[in-house]
Amino acid sequence: MAKQRYIALDAMRGLTLALMILVNTPGSWSYVYAPLLHADWHGATFTDYIFPFFLFIVGSAMFFSSRSQQGISYSERSLKIFRRTALMFLIGLLLNAYPFTGSIGELRILGVLQRIALAYCACAFIVWLPGKARLAIGAILLLGYWALLNLAADPYSLEGSVVRQFDLALLGADHLWQGKGIAFDPEGLLSTLPSIVNVMLGFEAARVLIGSENKQRAQLQLLGVGIVCILVALLWHPLFPINKSLWTSSFVLLTSGAAILTLLALVQLEKFRAVTPVLKGFSVLGKNPLFIYILSIVWVKTYYLVSIEGVSAYQYIYEQLTLVFNAYNASLVFALLHVALLWLIAWWLDRRNIIISI
Repeated sequence: MAKQRYIALDAMRGLTLALMILVNTPGSWSYVYAPLLHADWHGATFTDYIFPFFLFIVGSAMFFSSRSQQGISYSERSLKIFRRTALMFLIGLLLNAYPFTGSIGELRILGVLQRIALAYCACAFIVWLPGKARLAIGAILLLGYWALLNLAADPYSLEGSVVRQFDLALLGADHLWQGKGIAFDPEGLLSTLPSIVNVMLGFEAARVLIGSENKQRAQLQLLGVGIVCILVALLWHPLFPINKSLWTSSFVLLTSGAAILTLLALVQLEKFRAVTPVLKGFSVLGKNPLFIYILSIVWVKTYYLVSIEGVSAYQYIYEQLTLVFNAYNASLVFALLHVALLWLIAWWLDRRNIIISI
């Protein structure tokens, strides 16, 4: 039974990574099917679930690493946590800077890996505490964040949110994402606080699923938790809108509940032999998730350094696909080809038992 659970968790990690690559690598951002785009502000599309799922999986992996380090002193474990946090944050910063042609004065400080690093670091220490203390901290993070945002006159707006004002004061406009036309970072420092709960719930889900002797009861408990999280999120939405950019507490509960239900669905699918090869195929990507994610960013950014017939290699490949497909399908096929390419690299690493830990 334990072996099956490992397959489900690895498969979910690999599936999430495949979807991250898919939505991050369209042939043209002008031609992307709506479900593969983020919600403009309030609400959530299919794509909005992907990053929270990855944080959830980081938490589930933390359960296994924490069990393997029980014989290590707290000081040594703390040092390992800080080292990994610093490494992930630094790599994220370097990814923002690559290909190192921009001004340091306009370098974006935050990003996906940086949020993973900070949320991982906080959760890695929180999980040392007793269960009731962890529950209390999770509630304080979600409710406290709600209270913080409501300090602003227009708490859930792009321009007036405390999230934006905090990042502006601490980092400055030039070091924030500019994708919405003004300085605002969807991976901001303040909005990282509730994202810690995504990681915590991933840890708790793995703890209940793997650590319980009665697997059926554990799965029923998680099913109840997942449904309750989603219902609370939907009921909270009118008061505290579901919003990925602000990473609202309702968004945390919605995506974490969906992640729990997805994990349970994968566990059930393991019972069918016909599905096992598919799950194992996704689990190949789940063996080196952070390395493959980093490689996907570097790979795509490198396209822009290569010129073919007067345009970037990125644009050239997309234009060749438009000779066969319409604009939207060409953009989708471009992304799918990159998922396949990176899967082959992950498969090669797996065949040689190469694990690149980050």
